[in-house]
This record gives sequence, C-alpha cells and structure tokens, in this order.
Amino acid sequence: MSKLVIVESPAKAKTIKKFLGSDFDVKASMGHVRDLYPSRLSVDVKKDFAPKYVVIKGKEKLVAELTGLVQKADDVYLATDPDREGEAISWHLATLLGLDIDKVKRVKFNEINKKCVTTEIAHPSVIDMDLVNAQQARRILDRLVGYRLSPFVSQKIHRGLSAGRVQSVALRLIVDREAEINAFVPEEYWTVEAKLAAPPSRRVFKATLTGDETGKAEIKNKEQSDVYLARLENAVYTVDKIKKGTRRRQSQPPFTTSTMQQDASHRLGFTAQRTMRAAQELYEGIDVQGIGSIGLITYMRTDSRRISEEARAAGNQYILDAYGQQYLPEKQRYFKASAGAQDGHEAIRPTTPELTPERVRSSLTSDQYKLYTLIWKRFIASLMAPCVQNTVKVDIKAVQDASSGKFCTFGVSGYTVKFDGYTVLYDDRGDDEGESTLPDMAEGQELRFKGLDGIQHFTQPPARYTEASLIKKLEETGIGRPSTYASIISTITSKEYVLRERKSLKPTELGVAVTELLKSNFPKIVNTKFTAGMESNLDEVEEGKLDYVKMLHDFYDDFEDTLEKAKESMKGVKIELESDKTDIPCEKCGRMMVVKVGRYGKFLACPGYPECKNAKPYVEPTEAHCPKCGGDVISKKTKRGYTFYGCSNYPNCDFMTWDQPVKGQTCPQCGSALFKSRGGVIKCYKEGCGYEVKRAAAKGRKKKDDTQDEADE
Repeated sequence: MSKLVIVESPAKAKTIKKFLGSDFDVKASMGHVRDLYPSRLSVDVKKDFAPKYVVIKGKEKLVAELTGLVQKADDVYLATDPDREGEAISWHLATLLGLDIDKVKRVKFNEINKKCVTTEIAHPSVIDMDLVNAQQARRILDRLVGYRLSPFVSQKIHRGLSAGRVQSVALRLIVDREAEINAFVPEEYWTVEAKLAAPPSRRVFKATLTGDETGKAEIKNKEQSDVYLARLENAVYTVDKIKKGTRRRQSQPPFTTSTMQQDASHRLGFTAQRTMRAAQELYEGIDVQGIGSIGLITYMRTDSRRISEEARAAGNQYILDAYGQQYLPEKQRYFKASAGAQDGHEAIRPTTPELTPERVRSSLTSDQYKLYTLIWKRFIASLMAPCVQNTVKVDIKAVQDASSGKFCTFGVSGYTVKFDGYTVLYDDRGDDEGESTLPDMAEGQELRFKGLDGIQHFTQPPARYTEASLIKKLEETGIGRPSTYASIISTITSKEYVLRERKSLKPTELGVAVTELLKSNFPKIVNTKFTAGMESNLDEVEEGKLDYVKMLHDFYDDFEDTLEKAKESMKGVKIELESDKTDIPCEKCGRMMVVKVGRYGKFLACPGYPECKNAKPYVEPTEAHCPKCGGDVISKKTKRGYTFYGCSNYPNCDFMTWDQPVKGQTCPQCGSALFKSRGGVIKCYKEGCGYEVKRAAAKGRKKKDDTQDEADE
C-alpha cells in the first residue's frame, strides 16, 4: 500500500520522510503551484470576481510528476503549512491533481517531530474552505488594487512604479513620521545635577534637581540654571526621605512573529526577511548531529502567546534540572492573546526544550544558531520565576542658608537585585535604564558634595521608524498579518520608496510623491483604520462569518468609482521629481534632460517631448577607472535588468565585467581599480598585474554567511 505526502519544501520533505518510513513517499510542491496569471488582471469583476488561475511558469513538469504519483498512490495527504497560504496551496494541489476536495486528507504540522507528524497522519482533517476563501479574497484584493492603481501612479510620476493595499499604508506611516520630524521645533531645557557621596562609601552618585521651596522646578534656559547654581554654592546636602520597596519584574511571553522580528532586529541586527528565512529553516528541519533531522521550533507565523501543556511541562523540567526549584514560579503563568489575534497556532517555541542552543550549535549556521538561541531563551525565561529587586528612592534637601527658609530638593532612584529569577538566562533590563545601585544612606545623613553641573538639553523629534518599530506599529494598528510583515518592508525598500540609513527607514523623494498622490486621490487606500478594517473582514471570512464575494463588492464598487474620478481630475497632470532633473543639456534643443524609467530601466530624455524626442542611455558613474584606457567605469544594465560594468569610452574601449568595483581601494601592486566577484574574489584587471585575493576556503560556510549578512543589511 503506497501513501503520498505532499509538503511545500524539500527540507521539510526530508525531515518528515525520516519519521514516516518506507511506506510513505514524501514530495515537495516547492510552494505555490498555481496563481493568478501574472501579466493581466486575471479577475473577472463582472462574474463576482472569479479568479483565473494558471500553473506557475516552470512548475508544469512538477505538476505532471505529482499527478503521476497521485494516480499510483492509495492515500494522498496534503501537508502544506498550517495557515491561510498553506490551506490555499493544498486546495490548488487538490484541484490540479484531480483529488476530491471533500475527501482529501489534510494534515497540519505545528511542529515537525516524530510524535506530531505521526499523530497528524493518523488523524487527518479536510481542507478548510473558509481559510481558502480568506486567502483568495486577500489575493484578489491585492491584485485589484495593484493592477488598477499601479498604472495610475506610474502615469502620473514615472513608469515602473507600484501601489498596493498594504504596502502603501506602511509607506504612509514612514512618510508621515518624516513630516513630523521635519516640522518639529526643538525646545531648550536644562537640568541641574549634583555629584554626591554618602560616607563612609566613596562611591559618587548623581542626583537631579526636582524643585525648591515653591514646588517643582522648571528650568528653560541658562539664566535660570545659573540662578540655581548660585543658590546652591556652598550648600549643605542632607538626606531628607528614603522610601524603600520591592518590585517583581515578570518575564516576557514567548515570541509571536512580530515580537520575534522586533527582538531579532534589536539584539541581532537582523532584517525581518533575514529573521524569517532562518526561522523557516529551523521549523522545516535541521539534521542535528547524533539525533537526525528534526524541526527545532514550532511554526513561525503566529500571533498567539499560547503554549501546550506538554511543552510547559518539558520547559519546567529543564528549569528544575538546570537551575533548581527556586527558579520555578509559585504559580504557573498563562499569557492572554493580544487584541485581534487569530490565535490559530502556539507561540514560537523550541519543539524540544532539552535541545539547548549549545547542544545543537555545531549543526546550525550562524544565523540559525543566533535566532534559535533567542527563541529558546525567551521560551524558557517565560516559564521562570520573576526577578525580585529591592528599590530605593531618596529625596535630598540642599540648603545654602538655613535662616533664609530657602532650599532645593534633589532626587535619585536605584535598585539592587534580591533574586535574579529569569534574568539569569534572558536579561531584558531596558526597564531599569536611568537607575543605578546606590550606597547605604540614612535619613538626616549629611552627604559629601563632589560637584554641580547645569546641563543643556533640547527636546527631540520622534524617531524614524526602524524595521522593528514599524512592525510593532503595523501590528498595533491591525495592518497586515504575521506572514506579511517581512514582505511589506521588502517591497517598499526594493521599490526605492524607502532607504535604510543604518537601522532607520527614511522615505525617498519618490516615496513621498507616491504617498501624497495616493493621499489626495485615494484617502481610503492609505488610511490605517480602513486597511485594518479590511484585515478584520478577512478574519471574518476565515471564520465563516462573512461571504468573501460580498466583501469584494463592498470594496471594489467604491474603489472603481474613486479611480475614475481621480483619472478625470488629474487628466494631463504629470508630477516631476527634483531627483529626476539633471544638468545634462539636450544636444538637439538645449533643455536640461530628465531621468525617465522605461521597460529596461532608467534613461535620459528631453523634457520637450513630443516636440523634441531626443533620448539616450542613463549611466551611473562609479569611483573606478578603466584598467584598459583610464576612462570612467560606469554601471549599465542588460535588457533583462542585470547590472554589469563597462568603460564610458565604449565602443572605442571594450572593457566590461560583471564584477563590482571595490569602493575606496586600489590595487597595492599597480594602483589600478579592484573588482569583486559574487564569489568574493577580489581581482585587478590591469594587463600584466595579476593581483588577486581569494576568499579563504577554510572558513567555508561561515564566510558565506557573513557575506550574506552584509548583503541583507
């Protein structure tokens, strides 16, 4: 009896095959096998938005192979990912392979280990059409908005631009934040800090002026600061009040997709895309030395904080063995789901808590190890006892002349750790910034004066979004879902609507222009509340509470009317960007040429079109000089969009290379330009030189990971 299991990826297939044995054949669909036709709308609006699906180009042979295997199999199990996308892939597979939708065996693996896999295979379910319809509705919505709105944006600004239902809202958040920053007017303020010591301790601590005999002090300028400095000259500092207490700091819940991406950004410097790539690999299965293939984490696309009782028991046992009874809480904690969470899966956690990061380190790449460590520590810490701190708040009175009745008050807070609790493993002491450990003091004790400073400050504008803070904002406002955050950010950066400056996301002139165009003509599309409402509607479709065709009609009828009005009101209007202007004169009419975007990328065109039709290639200079003739090396693109580098003196000089010029470096032997291949080899192309530096083979995979890190950043 032959049994066929179809999963999404080869790595997942390899892991599951080892658990199921020789009776099962496990094949990968390599993701989606069918989608909307790529170069047309492929949605029949007049027939209740009927989608027109086609086998994805390049998947025809795979589909034929799977069809043959299905015909020979006695049982077929569809084991794609346990979410909307996975459910839709199973439905597409069943449709293409001629399987009965109502009878096909659907299995979902929240974690990939032998127990979970064999249990799910023994108790299959059926395809959930509500989930499928929710995915179809999202896909159709995005296609309608993208294919109807993108041509409008491209026509009004320049060719090749895109707009999307969710990406445009994310872009607006970044653009609006930049506007806040630009409009911000800083306000000056001052603080006065006293440096003090409490004998017999020699340790110096800082206390901040909080007020005087009239109440709280507000110091707006240097003059006011100088008044206090004068009042405090030769003052005596005495401890007025000491308030002691105890506080308990609880650990954070296990990761959701959003919090994992945020923490990976803060602690590891990973982009959302890089985080999800490593998480996918950890979920699908790793060949662990001494154990074999096993999925190390649960499914990584989730908004749930829930964990199974089995996982809780395993985690508690690890804590008991590694740290002792005192590190287990008196009462187990259960984390509530956040508002709007679907809670369809568990939180992200290690599948086997006893597999510590150090135990599996030799089997993991650098990124896999770093992320697994983060996930493992966060999960174990979430089960541990709280950190207990002794807190102290000290009020200090400074008196210059006791007979005057005037005084100033200073304050300082600190803490000591009474019991480290979960922080022994996972230290997240960001909450305690600004506090310090203080020496022992007693009320009425005179303190030793060590110095006094007036410090100028200015209020700061809101910070630009980082990937982490943008993901947090998207989640808070209900825009997108765990599976979409990484792709949203990837889209707006790849389209050059947003640039990364270190970790910050800064809108480009193009991004601002697109946003302003959409805000003025399609206010709903870039409205956070409207977009969040659409996400809620999709959730209702998934729950079977809303018909997806009705939802599409409610959206599209109004959208189409708005689009037609925008086309009419902006007829003949063209938005020119400052960055598109150049100082290159047109050889035919003298006007300064502008940068345009065509089918094969950028080119220079005369703004006098159609009177003047002059156009020529747009070239991007580099710092390098041609090793053949000394001319400038410029960046060019092939008709298919691939970048190469050639001499600006072409066709008189035929130098060209696919290798990228190395910035700021020249050949140590001859002083000519250096070029770096995709394989990391640095070469000098000067005839007769032969200088070359190869990547050290001994470093193998680690060096490859480091190169990828730089590319992702």
